[in-house]
Amino acid sequence: MRNLVYGINITLDGCCDHTKGIADDELHEFWTDVVRGAGTLVYGRKTYELMVPFWPEMAKGNSGPTKALNDFAHAFAAVDNIVVFSRTLDKAESENTRVVRGNLKDEILKLKQEEGKSILLGGVDLPSQVIELGLVDEYLFVVQPIIAGDGRRLMEGVNLPEKLQLKLVESRTFKSGCVALRYLKQ
Repeated sequence: MRNLVYGINITLDGCCDHTKGIADDELHEFWTDVVRGAGTLVYGRKTYELMVPFWPEMAKGNSGPTKALNDFAHAFAAVDNIVVFSRTLDKAESENTRVVRGNLKDEILKLKQEEGKSILLGGVDLPSQVIELGLVDEYLFVVQPIIAGDGRRLMEGVNLPEKLQLKLVESRTFKSGCVALRYLKQ
């Protein structure tokens, strides 16, 4: 069974708005390694539309302003499958993308049963639902040394049936003061 990994950048006050944090080369290199370890990316419509066509186009033209951004773009474009959960998206922008409207739990369980590399889950709304269903195996938080004050918050409106106990298995501090924390579900 493949692992389902949820990865996100988050500020100290829980904000996960992509415009509020640090996006330097060192963090892009970190996320490049994470994406290279994934065989499938899973997003909701909003996150998908932030990522595609932006990163694949950057990869095609090698048009990023830094090597780290181009490397991330190439890693993103090389992922075998992107699964987008959406009730409103009519079609996918890329050939390796599949739009899913089915039952979230059933579809995630099917993905986990497939052979291959891990599944990387991104965004806020969809991951909150998947976490609530108890289907995330690993959590990867990059905590930014910022208090944003406003913006979307992680896990808003999530009602867990019971407290979720996680085990810290890895941490890494970046020059920027960001800290990557990797947790496994116990």
